Amino acid sequence: MDPHYMSARQLLQGLRTGKWSSVELLARCLELVERFNDVVNAVVILDAERARSRARKADRARAQGKHAGPLHGLPMTVKETFEMDGLPTTAGVASQGSYVSSRTAVAVQRLQDAGAVVFGKTNTALLAGDLQTYNSLYGVTSNPWDTERTAGGSSGGSAAALAVGMTPLELGSDIGGSIRIPAHFCGVCGHKPSHGIVPVRGHVPGPPGSLTRPDLAVVGPMARTIDDLAVALDVLAGADEPEAAGWTLRLPAARKGGRVGGYRIAAWLDDPACPVDAATADLLEGLVDRLLGTGLAVDTAARPEGINLAESHELFYRLLIGAMSPGVSRSRFRTLKEQAEITQADASDYSVRLARSVIQSHADWLRLHERRLQLGRLWARFFEKFDVLLCPVTSMPAFSHDWSEPVETRVVSTGQRTQAYLDLLIWPGLPGVAYLPATVVPVGRTPAGLPVGVQVVGSYLGDHTTLTFAREVERLCGGFVAPPGYGA
Repeated sequence: MDPHYMSARQLLQGLRTGKWSSVELLARCLELVERFNDVVNAVVILDAERARSRARKADRARAQGKHAGPLHGLPMTVKETFEMDGLPTTAGVASQGSYVSSRTAVAVQRLQDAGAVVFGKTNTALLAGDLQTYNSLYGVTSNPWDTERTAGGSSGGSAAALAVGMTPLELGSDIGGSIRIPAHFCGVCGHKPSHGIVPVRGHVPGPPGSLTRPDLAVVGPMARTIDDLAVALDVLAGADEPEAAGWTLRLPAARKGGRVGGYRIAAWLDDPACPVDAATADLLEGLVDRLLGTGLAVDTAARPEGINLAESHELFYRLLIGAMSPGVSRSRFRTLKEQAEITQADASDYSVRLARSVIQSHADWLRLHERRLQLGRLWARFFEKFDVLLCPVTSMPAFSHDWSEPVETRVVSTGQRTQAYLDLLIWPGLPGVAYLPATVVPVGRTPAGLPVGVQVVGSYLGDHTTLTFAREVERLCGGFVAPPGYGA
């Protein structure tokens, strides 16, 4: 059997039974990179020789009856933004192209300690700060379903590599949708964990060696199946230094013992603040119909009391830009300060919102943070009544490449209407602002052949619940389907 599109779990089972060796699986991954990477430009750094050495070591250990962990001998890739000792970590910044890490990110180390054989790094948006994946150092990553369209960002290389079968498992990062949007656009699965349960130390930005834990930012797995996300999350989740000396993370089990037949499901499928295009809406409504057809109850009118999508987005956007603002240069800060002080400017204009968010004071941020905590309490009350919430990932499938500057003036079209490019953050920001977990799973393809995913959102620390329900969605909708042209 060709392991090309097998899940990580299937590949690990084959390793355990001796169907193939780690060296053989790695060779197959490298062959697929050679065949397909010129088309999508997903893998931008290869560490083949060290990976071959690790694979041989994994095979020898297995032959001796030794077992490193649940990922023993599995080849995989990680996003370029994660530091790995001896490899470049630039976040796409051309001036940093010669920088080579002398340390390894905590999350990557946990994967390696569990036996994973990391053989390369995948492309990212510049400074992991865009909804598309391109930079002047590594170039553009294209969507395997239509190379004229974006793979999403900033973990676009991760999603594209999974979709064409070059890797069975990926490590991504997400601050405004950077795991979820590429997963949705490329037809794969991704999990944004509850904020704080997977260490971000060793992720760039901030600067290499930084100990700051950025607000909103998370690290999480991407894969072709929900089961693979669950395996990886179990490896990744846990306290970082110095808390690990006294704290132990124990995520709650999936609600109702994982029996989704008893789940209380809410569906927020559209909203005037960010209308969903017709093709996406049809697929999301089709998912609800499938769920109803199995006897599950789905409440499409339920909304968290006191939460408004537009207001939630405004809060999210200000916190997001605040979290990303340490990278703004002094000269750029001065320019934005002047722009923000033009009082007659339209506050709904993203250029103005950006400026005002960058220059906000710490007192401003503390007030926003309090609002966020109050919002979290409203979500907690909502999840006393419901187990999961289904909502769009974005208002549309993957769109055509657009590298126009500045980003805040870009627009995109849903087919029925034109909207601000940065409005695509609205649906990802809904769970993000409150630190909630969200699992993305494919639900089908539009008449144009583009994948669409759904967000399964749960209560804070309810990661196992969102993964469990996403597994049911995967079963009902068929899960990952390979894009045409990338078969064995």
